[in-house]
Amino acid sequence: MRLLEEFWYGNIEPTDYDISPSKEYKKLQELICRNEEKLRATMTDEQKDLFEKYSDCVREYQTITDCLIFQNSFKLGARMMLEVMEE
Repeated sequence: MRLLEEFWYGNIEPTDYDISPSKEYKKLQELICRNEEKLRATMTDEQKDLFEKYSDCVREYQTITDCLIFQNSFKLGARMMLEVMEE
């Protein structure tokens, strides 16, 4: 039960990702930042405000999506464990 205790006491954060070994992730993140900087440099103040609203919506959508993926993955893992225990 050690894992459940760690989770209960907040020592495990299910939304943390170990991306350190992922070169692809880091490269893509840098590309996104670089392209966003270039895009913002060409925008008017009105366009920047609109882009900010768009970005906020995308972040909120991604948060909801991540939560749903976590829930579905957890359920899948639980179903796998039930199936293993039945055999």
